[in-house]
This record gives sequence, structure tokens and C-alpha cells, in this order.
Amino acid sequence: MNYKDSGVDIEAGREFVERLMKKAPAIGGFGGMVRVPTGYEKPILVSGADGVGTKINICQIARDYTTIGIDLVAMCVNDVITCGAKPLYFLDYVSTKKIDENVADIMVGILKGCEIAGIDLLGGETAEHFRQREYDLAGFCTGIVEESQIVDGRLIKPGDKVIGIESSGLHSNGYTLINDMLWRHRLFYEKGYDDTLGDPSATPELLTPTTIYAPLVKHLLDEVPILGMAHITGGGIPENLPRCLPKGITAEVDYNSWSMPKIFSKVMLAGEIPEEEMKRVFNLGIGYCVVVPDEAVIDTQLIIEGNGLKSWVIAETK
Repeated sequence: MNYKDSGVDIEAGREFVERLMKKAPAIGGFGGMVRVPTGYEKPILVSGADGVGTKINICQIARDYTTIGIDLVAMCVNDVITCGAKPLYFLDYVSTKKIDENVADIMVGILKGCEIAGIDLLGGETAEHFRQREYDLAGFCTGIVEESQIVDGRLIKPGDKVIGIESSGLHSNGYTLINDMLWRHRLFYEKGYDDTLGDPSATPELLTPTTIYAPLVKHLLDEVPILGMAHITGGGIPENLPRCLPKGITAEVDYNSWSMPKIFSKVMLAGEIPEEEMKRVFNLGIGYCVVVPDEAVIDTQLIIEGNGLKSWVIAETK
């Protein structure tokens, strides 16, 4: 016996890393290194870890792994920036039965996500497991913020406004429900019913990558007073918006203040999902929220628009 017969191809792994190093020269050592930015008096490091959950199953159905790496970066970076941190670098973990072209596509997406976020892929692990049936992904991001400039919601007071920023679609949450719906009903949105579950053209909306808000948030922090921020992930707005509000402050969201994208109504109808459950599971078109003073609303929305995104005032704090 040898290692390859047992499921681990050392040569293929080495070739994969060598190809990857051409696009991400920081990787390849035992540990990745990054220079701490200057100009901070009391720098605070902020770290976050996340994955893409069962959205990876949709990649398998559609036979398309080219964008899921962007989702992985987005889920981590969007969490880290909520406290005002500037993301510095990213690490990844990919588990697979064998290193193949799908893994290469995943890495291309990760590199693209890092490019959008303005950070380096510093290292990671691509693990071959002979018992692995599909791919599993995890990501890790570290950022930095001046201690005096941490955004933690403590300055939020009654009368401030919550601005919701559009999502690109489902992002990377609620896919366990999506997968269950697909398998139960053998359903594809564009082509109706399909017993084979094998038509890639029917699933593009499900694979739209998660928006990376880092460039926008950096612009906002430079120009307007941001009092709090929330990344709208699993649990939707009801679970995530309160996480940035101080004790005693609430915000009742007006769900009629923006138009829910078509993909959500499709999911709701196809899965016969109650409206309240939709609110608890999906972002419904709002991927990120910022809380600002009333007098900063216009400037904030102009900056968001200038970055190519739509926004709405969705709540007032009380």
C-alpha cells in the first residue's frame, strides 16, 4: 500500500499548491505573514470564521463551483467589518475526497473574493479525506481597528435611522430549507419540475454570490458617522439587527419600505413557506444594515448609491 492508494495524492497536492502560489504568492510557507499597518495608536485585531453551509449542495446540482469561494470570503469579511475593522487577510479550509478541478474553481472564487475585499489570501489547508463525499469549506478573516473607533452600537439613541443595503439575493443562508424544498418537490425555478435534478440552467439565481460590503463600509466610515452595523445572515433581520443595538433600544422594521427581490417570492411560493418563516430565515433583499443619526441619512444613501448599491430607511430606533 501507499498513501495515494489510501486516498491522498501528495504529488497532486504539491502541484495544486504550486499553481495556487502563482496567483497568491503569500502562501506556501508553514505560516503566513502580514505586516501590521502603521498609524494605529491602540490597534485592536478582529477575527471571524464562517462557512457557506449547504449552499455547496447547489454547486453540486448545478455542476458549478466558480463563485462559492466568493461566498466564503464574503461571509467572513462582512462579519468582521461590522465593528468598523479594516479586513487584513484571509485563510481558508477546503475538505475534499480528492483535489480536482472543482477545488481549483473554489480557489479561484476565494481569490476573487479576496480581491474584492482588498485583502490577501495568506494561507490555508486543502485536506483530502477518503471518507469525504462532497466538499466542505471554512474561512477565517482578521481585521484591524483603532480602539477609539470601534463601532459597537453604544452611541445609538432613539430617533436614529436604520438603513438597509440591498443584497444580491439569497447570499449564503437558508440553503438547508432551499435544499429540502428542491428535493421534496423536484423543483427548479425556471424550468418547473425536473425529476433528474440535473439541469444547470435552472439554478443560476441560487448561486449568485454574496455581496462583499467591505469597500462600501470603508467609504462610509470615512465620510459619515456610523453608529452600528449588522450583517444580515442566518436568522434574517429579526435575529441580526438587534445584535448591533444597545440594551433598551429597539427598531421595528417596516418590511414595506423596500421591494423584496423576485427570488424570495419564488422560494416562498414554491416551498409554501409562511411569511413569518421567510423573515426568520432569509435576508429578503437586505444584506447589511447601518445605523446613522437622522441628519446623516441623505449623505449615507448617496455614498451607497455611488458604490452601485440601493438602500432604504427601514426602521427608526426607539
